Amino acid sequence: MKKTILIFFSVLFLSACADKENYQKAVLEQMQSDQDVKDYKMDPEYLSKCIVESSSKNMPGLFPFDPERLTAYRNYVKMLELKTSKDPKAVMDQLRKDFGSAKALADAHTNYTESVMECISAVSTEGEKEQK
Repeated sequence: MKKTILIFFSVLFLSACADKENYQKAVLEQMQSDQDVKDYKMDPEYLSKCIVESSSKNMPGLFPFDPERLTAYRNYVKMLELKTSKDPKAVMDQLRKDFGSAKALADAHTNYTESVMECISAVSTEGEKEQK
């Protein structure tokens, strides 16, 4: 019985790490192509970690390995990949379904955008302090 529980939690942990890692990778790709990040010479990797941590705080789920949080990570990745989609309308319809409603999708997009703005502001402020 103990082995079964241990295996279950190990699989859950690995899955959670993979989902969060995929989300971080998608955010990193966004930050690497963002013109402001390039112009202000910000480290995209550092910025993406900040964004993932900030946005994760407002995602569904009570704790990092909560199944709802894992689903949220997957949905956020789909949301970030919308720009590169061959059929954005179909992806948008799927996202509305995945998030549960158009409002929930809008809330997720707002969460992501606010996290980006917070982190860009924080990183640029850190850069200014280092220059002084």
